[in-house]
Amino acid sequence: MRAERVGPSAEDVRALVESVVAGAVVVDVKALGAEEGPHEGATDKAIGYGVPVAVGARMPDGTRRRFVLHTAVAGDFGHERRSDRAAEMLLAFDTFPRVPAHVEAVDVGALVDGGFVSLARAGEFYLLTSFAEGRLYAEDLRRVADARRAGDDDVARVVALARYLVALHAERRTGASTYVRAIRDLVGHGEGIYGLVDGYPADVPGAPPARLEAIERRAAAYRWRLRGREGRLCRTHGDFHPWNLVFGEGDVIALLDASRGSEGDAADDVTCLAVNFPFFALGADGAWQGALRGLWTRFWDEYLAGSGDRELLEVAPPFLAWRALVLANPRWYPAVDPGARDRLLSFVERALDRGRLDLDDVEALFR
Repeated sequence: MRAERVGPSAEDVRALVESVVAGAVVVDVKALGAEEGPHEGATDKAIGYGVPVAVGARMPDGTRRRFVLHTAVAGDFGHERRSDRAAEMLLAFDTFPRVPAHVEAVDVGALVDGGFVSLARAGEFYLLTSFAEGRLYAEDLRRVADARRAGDDDVARVVALARYLVALHAERRTGASTYVRAIRDLVGHGEGIYGLVDGYPADVPGAPPARLEAIERRAAAYRWRLRGREGRLCRTHGDFHPWNLVFGEGDVIALLDASRGSEGDAADDVTCLAVNFPFFALGADGAWQGALRGLWTRFWDEYLAGSGDRELLEVAPPFLAWRALVLANPRWYPAVDPGARDRLLSFVERALDRGRLDLDDVEALFR
C-alpha cells in the first residue's frame, strides 16, 4: 500500500540540502509567498502551482547561498494527477540547464513519508506488474469474425464486459476541473485526437489530410458542447480495448494498462470497446451479419439497460472519433484496407455531424 504523503518539516529540508550541497550548513528555512511585499495591486500574482520554500545556507568559505525547494500540489491546469506533478519536476530538472542565465537545478526527487529520495541520477522510469493468465479478447473477436459465428460463450463474455463497465462507471467522481481535463485530453493530448491525426502519414488512402483536419475540427467543437456535463465524471479504465482485456479460467476478466487517470466520461470506455465489433467485421465478409452485429447489439443493450445512461449517446461522437482514428491509422493497423478505412471514418463523420451516436447507423458500414 502506498504511503500517504506527508509534508516536509524544516528538519527534512535541512537534511536534504545538506546532503546534496557539499559543505552546506542550513541556517534558515521559510515559505515564500506568490508575491512578497506589503502592496496589493492589479498585477499581483494570486496563485502558483505550489508553495516554494526558501533555504539559507552557510558555505565552507563563509559565504551565504540561498536555495528554493519546490513541491507541487494537486490542482487544475494539468496537475490533477501525481504523475503530472512528477513530470513537471523532472522536466524542470532536465531543462533548466539548457537555458542561459537560468537558476541552477540542484536536485530532483520524491517526498516519501516526509523525507526525500533523490532522483537526480535517475534515467528512464519503469513499471513492474503481475502477469494476467488467459486469452486476449482480441483473439476471441478474431475467431468470431473468421468463423462468422458467435457462440453462447461469446455472448456471455459480451454481457460480462458490459456489466463490468456498468459497475465501474457507477462510481461517480466529483471535480469539475477533472472532467474538463478529461475532455481536453480527449482532443488535445498527444495520445488524443490531435496527436493521432499528427501521426498519420501524408498519403494514407481514404484518410487524406483535409479529411483528418475536418474530423479534428468537428471533434474539437465538442469541448464546448460537453461543458456543463461535469456530473458525468466517473471512474473509468481509460483504454478499454480488446488488447487490454484478458479472459482467464471461468471467464474471469483481468484488465491491462488503465490510462489517463482512470477518471473521465463513461463514453470513453464504451466506445473504445464497441467500435471493435464493426472493426473486426470489416476485414471478413459476412462476419457482421453472421456474428458481430449480434455482439454489438447485445453489448449496447446490456450496458444502456444496466447504466440507464442514454445521455452517453449524445456525448459519444468525439470518443468514437478518437478510437476510430486509432483503428484507421496504418501506423497502428497497417493491414486495414482503404475501403474499410473510408467506411470507418464515414461512420465517425456522420456521428459528429448528427450530434449523437445512432446505433443503427453502423449498418451503413456493411451495405
